[in-house]
Amino acid sequence: MKIAISGITGLIGSSLSEHFKRQGHEVVGLYRRDFEKGESHLAQKLQECRVVVNLAGAPILKRWSVAWKENIYTSRVNTTSKIIGAFNKMRICPHTFVSASAVGIYDTQNVHDEYSTSYSEGFLGKVCKDWEEEALKATRLGIRVCLTRYGVVLSNKGGALKKMILPFKLGLGGKIGNGLQPMPFIHIEDAVSAVEWLLMNEQQEGIFNMVAPQIISNKDFTKALSGILHRPALMTVPAWVLRMVYGEGVEVLTEGQKVVCRRLQEGGFQFSYADIKSALMDLIS
Repeated sequence: MKIAISGITGLIGSSLSEHFKRQGHEVVGLYRRDFEKGESHLAQKLQECRVVVNLAGAPILKRWSVAWKENIYTSRVNTTSKIIGAFNKMRICPHTFVSASAVGIYDTQNVHDEYSTSYSEGFLGKVCKDWEEEALKATRLGIRVCLTRYGVVLSNKGGALKKMILPFKLGLGGKIGNGLQPMPFIHIEDAVSAVEWLLMNEQQEGIFNMVAPQIISNKDFTKALSGILHRPALMTVPAWVLRMVYGEGVEVLTEGQKVVCRRLQEGGFQFSYADIKSALMDLIS
């Protein structure tokens, strides 16, 4: 199968690319320069691709200046719009479009499965809603669309966990604020396997929460990580300190959503790492 991936150099994209190549699939990377060349170029590059996986997006965990917020938005929504434009120029469209989103679409007051419509009114909520709305335009062309709402993706090759391991090993780890904020997570292997599962199960479409079954808090995560490393985690990082560093973007660290993966479980997907302890044990061993 020929599979195109945007955001192929990112944490999830690179892992998916490696996995699909090992499975014998042909992988086509969509890079920034491809989007700069326009929709006709993209359409040509997507010829004969059965699947397009859209993961493009600027990093969220950074100080949110006005310019960076614009980058967060356009790198997701405008990029997705260009992919839809490319589909419209193709004689034969891909069969499946798997487009990323995030659990940041949900509010922080409720427990959310894929049928929840209690959405955040904040900046990230708007980004995710517009991102998904753009991706769903592919359905007008008869393309199967799967929207994958990711929690924190845990990997020892990059992302949040890799940055945390050294401070925790040095005994400088600790919870963020009061540590009570939910922290929906997924092991990178399960994230990759879930996308593959969606490709193989063509009756599946719509929204999927890409999170492990266990609901944890930042405090739970801190306890699990320090326990596996056999190091104390007595520090507390005050929210005001993080606000000085990240500005408005601090909400990524100090707020969280309680999210459950109802549709993956109902569909029969089997998690290899359903709880935080097993996920961290695998990644740190």
